Order: sequence, then structure tokens, then C-alpha cells
Amino acid sequence: MRHLYIQALIVFLFAAAPAFGGPVEECGEYAAFGVPGTSGDLLCRKGFLLSHDARRKTPLWVAERVTRERLKAKLKRSDNFQPDADLLKGQRAELSDYKGSGYDRGHMAPAADMAWDGQAMSESFYLSNMVPQAGAGMNRGIWAELEKKVRKWAQQRGELYIYSGPIYKEGEIKTIGRNKVAVPNYLFKVILDPKGREALALIMPNMPLNTQDMPKYLVPVDEVEKQTGLEFFSALPPKEQERIESVKAPALWQ
Repeated sequence: MRHLYIQALIVFLFAAAPAFGGPVEECGEYAAFGVPGTSGDLLCRKGFLLSHDARRKTPLWVAERVTRERLKAKLKRSDNFQPDADLLKGQRAELSDYKGSGYDRGHMAPAADMAWDGQAMSESFYLSNMVPQAGAGMNRGIWAELEKKVRKWAQQRGELYIYSGPIYKEGEIKTIGRNKVAVPNYLFKVILDPKGREALALIMPNMPLNTQDMPKYLVPVDEVEKQTGLEFFSALPPKEQERIESVKAPALWQ
């Protein structure tokens, strides 16, 4: 199994990633700017890093790095959806939970970002990388368009770090399936340009939306932190972190 259960050591291990072998060193590239949170089960994958919430059976956050070089590869989409074998039954989503639910199995780290490697592509279809997502107008609409824009920006800028995940309102949460997989009220995406030291953040309701309205969902990174309890870019100096996170981008990147 390639995940770490000793959550108290996560921050220390990633800060010292170059000195360690195995999964910590392998996934160090996705934690180069810090780990957004230390709760949940950390899962180290070929193309991304995530923390899984065993109670809600969805990721807390998923971190990936998209580069111009990796986007040159064009492996065929596998569509090999499967439960994550590194998680215990009863603490993970199953294919049966989504069947007939009315929700898509919504990738947080997109399959199209993983076309550079067969293992990365296959692992992107683990249900630990999914949330129940509205389909038409959301997963297959505005969210898919946002993912395309991120790849375009990575082509232009050379490298981006992307963090995606669910947001749940307080109170009763809707669930699907026998394993009670939680349905997010909102979805977030935080995008960091490590060279330009600027970020975009968006929070979108998990419902059909008009793709043309995408700029309406721009928020400061601080707002994502407020609504999730996560902390982004913790590896940066505090003043630079505050500068990046406190500004709401005036428009989508071109």
C-alpha cells in the first residue's frame, strides 16, 4: 500500500522529502508548495497526490502538477473506473454507489491531464479521485471547460500546480449509494503559476451552470481556505503567501 496513515508526520516528511525514499520522495513534486491539509488518508499516485476522507468517501483535496512537456503526450482515455484497493471496504466509494444515482463520477485530477503515462491515467479512474458531480452543465460542461483552460494555461506558462476538491455546507449532507458517498455542495479549484507567483481560485456550485458565467466564480484563494479549512502554499514565505492568496483575479487568464 502506497499511503501514509501517520498524519502527524505528514508535514515533516514532505518538508524533508528529498532525504526520504519511497512514496514520500515520489510524491514530493506535488507537495512542492506545501500540503493543503493533514487530515484524511494520504494517497500517493503517479500523476497526483490526494487526501481521502473515509467518512465521506471522497477526496478532501487532490494536488497535481501539469507541465507543457507532459501535455505533449496523448494516451487514449482508459475509462477504467474502479474502487481504490488501497482503501478498506466501507471506507471507500464503490461503483455500485454511483450506479443510478443521477451523478457523474467526477474526476478531481482529470484523466486528460494524465495522458503522459499509462499508470497515471489508470489511477485517475480510482474512485478515491472522484466526487458525485452534476453531469450535464457541470462535469460535462463548465467544469470540463475549466479543465481545458487549465491545460491551455499550462501550455502557455510551462508549469502549473492545481488543487481541486469538494466543499460541503454545514448540516445534513446528501449521500448516494450503500456506502453513503457524500455529494458536495460546491467544488473548488486553485491554480498556481509557480514562476509568475500568481494564482486563480474558483468555487462553483455542484449544479448545471452556464459555461459563459465562469468568471463569476472567481474568488481569492483565502476564500477557498475559509470554506474548506485547508491551507495552500504553506511552503512559501508568509508575506508572499498572503499576497498571492488575498487577491481575487480580475479575470480568467488569457
